[in-house]
Amino acid sequence: MIAAKKKRLMAILAACDRLAVAFSGGVDSTLLLAAAREALGDRVTAVTVDSPLHARREIREALQTAQALGVRHVVVPLADVAPPALIANPPDRCYLCKKFIFAAIIRTAASMGVAQVAHGVNLDDLGDYRPGQRAAEELGVLAPLVDAGLAKADIRALARRMRLPTWNKPAMACLASRIPYGRPLTPEVLRMVESAEEALQNLGFDGCRVRHHGPVARIEVARRDLKKAMHPTLRAEILERLKTIGFEHVAVDLEGYVPGSLNRELAGQGAGRSKGRHPEGR
Repeated sequence: MIAAKKKRLMAILAACDRLAVAFSGGVDSTLLLAAAREALGDRVTAVTVDSPLHARREIREALQTAQALGVRHVVVPLADVAPPALIANPPDRCYLCKKFIFAAIIRTAASMGVAQVAHGVNLDDLGDYRPGQRAAEELGVLAPLVDAGLAKADIRALARRMRLPTWNKPAMACLASRIPYGRPLTPEVLRMVESAEEALQNLGFDGCRVRHHGPVARIEVARRDLKKAMHPTLRAEILERLKTIGFEHVAVDLEGYVPGSLNRELAGQGAGRSKGRHPEGR
């Protein structure tokens, strides 16, 4: 089954003339990039947007992964979080963000003479609440993994079979997803979130999230790590580091990390959102 899906993916990619892959360095876009490299050779380019919405660690890892795959990699610096509508952080933030980012990638690809841009959305994503996907469709961004019938489990299995370093990498999302809707996406707030998550990752908490609630940092870690976070020595270290960053209070969410935990207020506004959450707020 997996072999047949990969064969279908390779045929889809081979039909492209030249391709730019919107590359975040996550498991989905890495598989897409690796497959495109296999199908198209030097006719594929990875394009990564570097903005205040993206953690430095993720940019570094994207650079390393693209280099390991031997793919030409272009990083597009976007110094500002603009447009203003995005900075305001409305409920359709993800739509505005993806439209902003994909437009920058499309412009960069066009400047290189590349007309086709693809991203790593997978089959499972179609069942989720994803306004960002609507932006991709409106801009004509290709979805080869969907077209090949690849779900998340397929992608991880195939990535492992292809020995890609990201096959078991935790889910990623931009820093804005840690900030409640309506709270402006200021550089200071984004910096605090990034620094806090970097501190936790350095302490061994993979896939953690730090939700910014003004003076309060609400930490979400994997449920298996809840006991670890409460160890007296480690707890004191977490408190010291996050207070140094600028938070006045630090709380650990006993529910653990659950994608979309800032979206409870939208629960009654649409159907099909499990537990009142949706993955755009990862």
